[in-house]
Amino acid sequence: MQGKAAYLSRLYSRIRMRTANFSEKMSGSSPPSVFVGRFGYPKVFVGPLLPHQHGDTSTMDLPESWLGTGHQAADVIDLRTQLVRGKQLVGVRDRGKTVEIMQSVALAKRPLDMQAEFEKKPVGRFIHEEAQPFGPSAPIRHLEVSNEKLHPRLEKFYHDTDAKAAEAVITLYEKDLPVSTLQKALSVGAFGMERNRRLVPTRWSITAVDDTLSKHLLEAIRTYPVIEDYQVYEYEAMNNYFAVLLMPMRWQYESMEAFMHIFGREELLFSDWEPYGGRKEYAAIGGCYYSGRLAIAEKLHEMGRQAGAIVFRDVYSGYIPLGVWLVRECMRNAMNAAPKRFSVRQPALAYISSKLRLPFWRYRQASALLKQRNLAYYAH
Repeated sequence: MQGKAAYLSRLYSRIRMRTANFSEKMSGSSPPSVFVGRFGYPKVFVGPLLPHQHGDTSTMDLPESWLGTGHQAADVIDLRTQLVRGKQLVGVRDRGKTVEIMQSVALAKRPLDMQAEFEKKPVGRFIHEEAQPFGPSAPIRHLEVSNEKLHPRLEKFYHDTDAKAAEAVITLYEKDLPVSTLQKALSVGAFGMERNRRLVPTRWSITAVDDTLSKHLLEAIRTYPVIEDYQVYEYEAMNNYFAVLLMPMRWQYESMEAFMHIFGREELLFSDWEPYGGRKEYAAIGGCYYSGRLAIAEKLHEMGRQAGAIVFRDVYSGYIPLGVWLVRECMRNAMNAAPKRFSVRQPALAYISSKLRLPFWRYRQASALLKQRNLAYYAH
């Protein structure tokens, strides 16, 4: 069976997106937003994302706000394809002017006015399950940035070259800065000890922040008492249905994703999991694994409890990859709703089965946690 990455690669190539027609010169207010590519690493393309609009464009790069405003997938695509990506090739350890400008953009407190001139007319588009989509791109010939004002909390860690990047991410998260803001700052090398700072491709920085924060929360969660019943949380949006089962056992985590009838009649299931002590290898299902784990860890930390957790995700016809923010925010919405509670496991599974489109035996067959015969052991 083909892997998830290969399956999604086929999907990216088939998606047709209309983007606005842009010229070699443009001006606008960056949300602020920066994208760091990964191809050619350790030399990568870095540059701002810029719309034609002036004023408060912050929501164009704040995925935490998109579900709450009732956006549909098409709305997110329309919003994001207005952003043109400028790019310039630099080394990941470069400390030159281009990197300094991108750091000031990523750390900005509010949208930045920009004047950009490109080497040629911007073309193409970017769509991927790991990062938010955007519109056409082109190499930058000249860029002017004005009304720069850094976010004071971000700026503090930018100047603190003795603090580790993880320390900066965790501290700022605990001060309620959006996860997406921390991901941008990490990607431009604004955090960490001086000798370790470097550009981090955007797709990598997104997962790094989700992974760092969830591991931090889980250190405390593993010391909490186990929940006493089975709890089902659910949420549906943008051609995705999520069900989360929390079980009265010590921490374990599994994420299962079914992609159905997006091309035609295919029904593919991808999964990965971790035991009580966590995992070392990168999850086979990609960044969605870590964004979902963060949402669950946030809820358990809030509850002061630990549990085993299984994510059931149905992805069905009409789905468009929009980035792992979709999993994180859908899961946050699910975990913030009142759960359905069950005293034993079977009725909880029967309820979840009634909501899923893929036959439940497929999930049971793929699951590592559901195959464990003596779950009582893990509740100790």
